Amino acid sequence: MTKIFTMTQFTHLHVHTYYSVLDGMSTIKGLVSRCNELGMKSMAITDHGNMFGIKEFFDTVDKQNGAVFGEIKDLEKALKEETDPEKQSEIQSQIAEAKNKLFKPIFGCEAYVAKVTKSNPTGDHTVCTGKENGFGNHLVLLAKNEVGYHNLCKIISAAWMEGYHYRPRIDHQLLEKYHEGIIVCSACLAGEVPKAIYNGDYEKAKEIALWY
Repeated sequence: MTKIFTMTQFTHLHVHTYYSVLDGMSTIKGLVSRCNELGMKSMAITDHGNMFGIKEFFDTVDKQNGAVFGEIKDLEKALKEETDPEKQSEIQSQIAEAKNKLFKPIFGCEAYVAKVTKSNPTGDHTVCTGKENGFGNHLVLLAKNEVGYHNLCKIISAAWMEGYHYRPRIDHQLLEKYHEGIIVCSACLAGEVPKAIYNGDYEKAKEIALWY
């Protein structure tokens, strides 16, 4: 008999779906299903430069969690009506067990950060769109809370509206303006910190990390 290895304490924070063109092929439903098989209770999706999969991700998890929320609601109602301390304790344990079944979706994006940033002549912010920026360094952005989610939406929208040059790019100014509720991760070898380390420039990597 084959035993499936459970990973209940592991949360993958850098995942590309089929919304990452040429970089991902996994369906969102398939990813959530696989997490459930492995006992994982949460996962982030961080598609390249876009948040197109967030709605599908939310709907998939919301549908899965719906039955559990119903179970929790019924148990909480029973707890209010119960007067026996021993049975109350039993119901509280059942509620805790039910909450452990909930799956937590984490909304994110692997953004492209422009190398050069500047303001336009009026002083208003605009992502530098010149070729000197290249395609941008990779940076994983995760929404920590609702404020972070709204800020993430603003950041990625600006990437498409202001910073598009082959890819939708952001810059440090945008991150400074909309940083509240955002968690950043250093991403892959195309990220600013990994690039500096790969090139043997530890001080530069440290400088970048401290800025973030």
